[in-house]
Amino acid sequence: MVTRGIKQLIAEANAEVDTVSVSDAMVMHEDSDVVFVDVRETVELGQTGSIAGAVHAPRGFIEFMADPESPLHKPELASGARLLLYCASGGRSALAAKALVDMGVGNVAHIAGGFAAWKEAQGPIGS
Repeated sequence: MVTRGIKQLIAEANAEVDTVSVSDAMVMHEDSDVVFVDVRETVELGQTGSIAGAVHAPRGFIEFMADPESPLHKPELASGARLLLYCASGGRSALAAKALVDMGVGNVAHIAGGFAAWKEAQGPIGS
């Protein structure tokens, strides 16, 4: 039996990590000290595209890709830049951001409303 459901886990993550509005994220998109991280699955990127310039680190691999000792490590996730995570609507990115915070990664946030909010706000989309 589940004693802490997904809604509670997401609420707990949101209470512990920074959440950035899509309008603030659009301003941050111009900042070279911010790395946008798409935590959606590969198939989702193929169907909808991604925020222009984003690094892909699927939610299921985020811990491995953040850890410099992992063979899956992505240097962008350990660059010291602000990491701005997003998923389709904000749930997975909140959980992923909390996982990174739990690992000791600093300066992590996620986008409220995720890629759907970005697309609605007509933010730049790449392939």
